[in-house]
Amino acid sequence: MRVARAMHPLCCITLESPSEMREHSSPEPTLLRTGSAVVYSRSDFNNNNVVGSDVAGVAGILYKWTNYHKGWRSRWFTLRNGILSYSKNRRNDDDDVRLIGNIPSSNHSRRKHGKSPGNVDIKVSSFRESRSDDRRFYIYTATKSLQLRTNSKKERAAWIEALISTRNLLQLRPLNDNLNLLQNDVSISTERLKKRLLDEGIGEGLVKDCEQIMLSEFSEIKGQLKSLCEERSNLLDTLRQLEAANIEGEASGVHDGEFQLMKQFSSLGRGKYSEWSTTESPDDIEKQELDEASDEEEANYLDASECFSELHISGGSVVVDNMANNTVDASAHAQVVRRTKLPDPVEKEKGVSLWSMIKDNVGKDLTRVCLPVYFNEPISSLQKCFEDLEYSYLLDRAYEHGKSGNSLLRILNVAAFAVSGYASTEGRHCKPFNPLLGETYEADFPEKGVRFFSEKVSHHPTLIACHCEGRGWKFWADSNLKSKFWGRSIQLDPVGTLTLEFDDGEIFQWSKVTTSIYNLILGKIYCDHHGLMHIRGNRQHSCKLKFKEPSIIERNPHQVHGFVEDVSGKKVATLFGKWNESMYYVNGEWASKPKDSSDSSLLWRRNNPPPNLTRYNLSSFAITLNELTPGLKEKLPPTDSRLRPDQRHLENGEYDKANSEKLRLETRQRMSRKLQENGWRPRWFQREGDDGTFRYTGGYWEAREMGTWDCCPNIFGEIDQDLLSSFEGS
Repeated sequence: MRVARAMHPLCCITLESPSEMREHSSPEPTLLRTGSAVVYSRSDFNNNNVVGSDVAGVAGILYKWTNYHKGWRSRWFTLRNGILSYSKNRRNDDDDVRLIGNIPSSNHSRRKHGKSPGNVDIKVSSFRESRSDDRRFYIYTATKSLQLRTNSKKERAAWIEALISTRNLLQLRPLNDNLNLLQNDVSISTERLKKRLLDEGIGEGLVKDCEQIMLSEFSEIKGQLKSLCEERSNLLDTLRQLEAANIEGEASGVHDGEFQLMKQFSSLGRGKYSEWSTTESPDDIEKQELDEASDEEEANYLDASECFSELHISGGSVVVDNMANNTVDASAHAQVVRRTKLPDPVEKEKGVSLWSMIKDNVGKDLTRVCLPVYFNEPISSLQKCFEDLEYSYLLDRAYEHGKSGNSLLRILNVAAFAVSGYASTEGRHCKPFNPLLGETYEADFPEKGVRFFSEKVSHHPTLIACHCEGRGWKFWADSNLKSKFWGRSIQLDPVGTLTLEFDDGEIFQWSKVTTSIYNLILGKIYCDHHGLMHIRGNRQHSCKLKFKEPSIIERNPHQVHGFVEDVSGKKVATLFGKWNESMYYVNGEWASKPKDSSDSSLLWRRNNPPPNLTRYNLSSFAITLNELTPGLKEKLPPTDSRLRPDQRHLENGEYDKANSEKLRLETRQRMSRKLQENGWRPRWFQREGDDGTFRYTGGYWEAREMGTWDCCPNIFGEIDQDLLSSFEGS
């Protein structure tokens, strides 16, 4: 008597060897049992011993986690033909399934109308039990993540048994089912066509030619269909292998680097679950998902087939059209492959004495200090402005809330957006390049639904103006950064107003808070933000956010706390969180963070950093800002920051060239003040009044479309010596 090896229900299941199968061959399906899960052998499928009717469906009530506001909600789940579907009500076609658990007759009435049920394809999913709760388990696919709970441990075991049996059944079933249909002899009859042509008096020779043409076309179509079926089978097989590697990697504690390809697939379209790591334990995942509250009871999930329609693999790069929280019509823009890391440096970087730089510049304006390129990061201040819009989906969400009449959620998302711009500053100790007068930067990110443009409009004082258009909103600002060295620290005081206008006419305005960089001489350098941010609205609500100033005894830094007030001054909502992590809100006035986290709802969470950090600590979004994607260089004006040579040399790790180019361009920069005094005016922005905000005048994207940059000088080119002499003598 052969004894099957005992295995955990969630481990990979070992099948009998072919020789053992032959010894126990039988016309009945060969069954193995691992725990309580039924496993079919591959020979059963090859001999047609297993058909669809042999695999009974199961159904029952499971509790699905929605969010902190709604909590656990009961749903009717049905597992049949490899698909797990769920809905609020019992479906009409569930009479022929096996029920799990006690189903009260009063609960889950038959489903007649309403939303389409959610679906999970078991073929491309994995599932795990919770270690802390014997009634809870999880299901993960490339497009969604479900956290489920049963009424008892026994019911969970029954669901796990059904999931494992279905998964193993699908794994053993030949992937080329559709292809098998084509491998059979498929014939086509031409008798009716021949008879009709002969009846019309057409010659027999011409009829035979027509017959051959039709058979040839049919054969070509059959070949194309066969090729498509093979591609589909290969894709499903690859995805299954990745899922298997995911499970094995978690069980053995393999290093993250060995599963980067799997992560790329598993993160596609995951939306609010995009931060889930394939190497976390189920308890870590459970804790993280409970923290990820949403404002909607049901998320808009995609099925696997919809996800694959937006996934293309080209040249070793994964191209994903629209991975943002808000979708864009894929036909409205071309897909763009953006880089995930900076180029490898050409040279070894040389250090610079920080103390020798500081002691000569104490008390001076940082913007007037000539620093070596070592202290710069490979982006300009113009690009840094666009980095504040990394989480622009918050503004898309705010627009939708306002359009539906929820003005409170609109300002809550606007407040979260105002805080999110600081998330990328953590660990960023290098200074962005100071743009030249007239330098510009454009960012067209159709996958985010935004178009951004900025220009340096004044040299003394240094002013940068920007304008951005999104889905239902416009954002503009001009900013001046006053900075001072104080020996051990640098203080950066922003001057300027940020304005956000929605298409329905609601406007919000705010200013940034103070930023300080500490421990320039001794200790670990770090930055923090402190001060009061007042977001003023022109309608029902306004918001005040307090960025807590750091102190020596503070054990919980980076805190942000604030309130939303209505027109009467009543505090209707409380916000709290950290500018480098996440922001939450609760309704009403709270003096401090609620002790029970279930009372709060998540507004925003910071994206994970890239896997290969450099000393610049750029975020994944910032890494793409200075990239010249294919075909972009030819469309840019000669004033764009991407064409600045010292910045490009620094990004490539050519430090000597970067320093020499920086010195050359700073010589040109000294001419800017004279140019401004002689009547120079910005090309794309105009100031409203004498001391008003710079507003975008339009025309840039139209000029880009036509490729007419005659009005844009080559500000990064060589300096005319006669012109330089005239400026130095004046």
